[in-house]
Amino acid sequence: MTDDAPSYPRLAARTLRFTLGVPRAVTVAPDGSTVRFIRTPDGVTRTGQLWEHDVESGVETLLVDPVALLGAGDEELSAEERSRRERSREGAAGIVGYDVDETGRWATFALSGRLWATHLGTKATRELPAQGAVIDPRLDPTGRRVAYAAGGALHVVELADASHTTVASPASDAEVWGQAEFIAAEEMGRMRGFWWAPDGRSLLVERYDEADVAVWHVASPEHPERPAAAHRYPAAGTTNADVSLWHVTLDGDHTEVRWDRATFEYLARVTWTPDGPPLLQVLSRDQKTSQVLRIDPATGATEVLRTLTDAAWVELGPGPRWSPSGALVTIEDVDGWRRVVVDGEPVTPDGWQVRGVVATFADAVVVTASHEPTEVQVVRVGTDGSLDQVTQGRGVHGAVIGGDTTVITRTSLADTLVHHTVHHDRGAEAVEPSTLANVSVPLPVTPSVHLLSAGPHELRTAVVFPTGHEPGTRLPVLLDPYGGPGAQRVWASARAFAEAQWLADQGFVVIVADGRGTPGRGSAWDRAIHHDFAGVTLDDQVEALAAVAAAFPDDVDTERVGITGWSYGGYLAALAVLRRPDVFHAAVAGAPVTEWRLYDTCYTERYLGHPDDVPDVYDRNSLLPLAAGLERPLMLIHGLSDDNVVAAHTLQLSSALLAAGRPHTVLPLSGVTHMTPQETVAENLKLLQVKFLREHLG
Repeated sequence: MTDDAPSYPRLAARTLRFTLGVPRAVTVAPDGSTVRFIRTPDGVTRTGQLWEHDVESGVETLLVDPVALLGAGDEELSAEERSRRERSREGAAGIVGYDVDETGRWATFALSGRLWATHLGTKATRELPAQGAVIDPRLDPTGRRVAYAAGGALHVVELADASHTTVASPASDAEVWGQAEFIAAEEMGRMRGFWWAPDGRSLLVERYDEADVAVWHVASPEHPERPAAAHRYPAAGTTNADVSLWHVTLDGDHTEVRWDRATFEYLARVTWTPDGPPLLQVLSRDQKTSQVLRIDPATGATEVLRTLTDAAWVELGPGPRWSPSGALVTIEDVDGWRRVVVDGEPVTPDGWQVRGVVATFADAVVVTASHEPTEVQVVRVGTDGSLDQVTQGRGVHGAVIGGDTTVITRTSLADTLVHHTVHHDRGAEAVEPSTLANVSVPLPVTPSVHLLSAGPHELRTAVVFPTGHEPGTRLPVLLDPYGGPGAQRVWASARAFAEAQWLADQGFVVIVADGRGTPGRGSAWDRAIHHDFAGVTLDDQVEALAAVAAAFPDDVDTERVGITGWSYGGYLAALAVLRRPDVFHAAVAGAPVTEWRLYDTCYTERYLGHPDDVPDVYDRNSLLPLAAGLERPLMLIHGLSDDNVVAAHTLQLSSALLAAGRPHTVLPLSGVTHMTPQETVAENLKLLQVKFLREHLG
């Protein structure tokens, strides 16, 4: 890198961690003839464009350029859309999502709060009339109309004549139709709030009412003239939004879908396909019981098809669905592994952990799954129990299927690119695969990663040394974990360690370890953290450190060990110096959860239980009672506009540390949410962290 080139942290922020210019949101036409995707025009422009790849010729065509539609002006996003993007960790602009109907004739998307439709045959785009700032537009499967959410209501626009109908309207400011509530979007992986019927004549629509959810206020201290933003936040042990599901016809008739909402208050999954009646998965508040229900749209009645139970919690996966043969396909934890289950019978073998569903056929289900937790393969699972690996080799794979075309996504340790390969099956006739162009900025570092199975628990652990490291040179150590449930850091993918390599190049041995509770290792592994964040996840980081020190005894200086992390990783970093100062000598904790009673219902109660039932569990996992024991340097970083892990977490820990007379550093980030996409903030933040760690680790 030349002297005038941007630093790694600035370039990583500018490129959204080198994801700009990479194809995303890939879909395949039902007949397999075309592949559509979003891609920015280069690796630094954040404006997503809609592209089309012709499978026969391999030629790419720009379908929609937001600049041509809007001009050079900035987008205007509603508060609801900004919140939606925060929930999905979306940092890009322009077209960030789109929908295509089952006929393959139309695409629709929201842009700058306005509604647009593209005729895919003529490639002509036009704006449709809309009432309010548009959220999540979706075409009906027959390609005749578009539904969208706006202003708490759900609307439908006819493509033929642009006539407009509001099919569901809120009765109060706290009521919303057609959008996922905070908990569903943040903690259950469900971003949608409405689902079309296969015939396009009605919809299933979520309604939620937040009137009884506590109001928290997120202030902007740097702008005292502005009032604090009111935000409904269901903290652990408090009231959730009241969520229901309705069958809504185009003429406005509403029929409530009935289930035992008092017992099963979480609306987890909804699917409605031509292969059978709509399916619903609901979850109890304690998350130990879940039901899969068949819905009768005409009456709103439901029938229980499957009941799932677990002594700790039922792990939500891809939603239930019908196969084309009429079999019920679910993803369930059975005998220690997450498996494909067909009509109640598990069909995947031991040792395979299913991660997602790609496509469902009459005789098979195509899934992504792991046999080795650092790898993800595309696997075809037959309903007879057969298993065929579609992808091979050490890497992380994904797939999208349409007709006789499959797009395989792959990253690996061999290079730092994301590859999208388009495979077209013509039976006996061989067809050369084509690729989707990747115009991302090349990584300015070349990660050199040692993957270990560390310690008695065989913790998947990555070790990264500085570029050009001379073996036998003892270096300070920096652990960089997430370490908590729901997120995995150690992959057989070089690009996953770009930042770790940059950190190593600042003079550290960097260790990234996935402990118990992180995905990909089976049910017992997942549930080892039940009621015990502070014990298990910290013990595993210590175990990984010891194993790396044993593997590289002449390179790792265990007398100089730092730890850094964000969100759960921030909690773990602060916990490390508070509880194990004998092992960890300095920590940087970003956006840490410090008191779990301040975090949301669904996530926290899933792992720790209800705070009224097990207050001692919350006490044991809180950082606040540990404040008086701080002996090591600790930097706390927090965005003051964070509405997920609110700044009160850091401020309460800082107050406890101050009351105990323990020196520490607090770095408040004005105007920053749980993400830090601003270039200058991201750059200076990383440089300050490195400076702090260097000073205190020598």
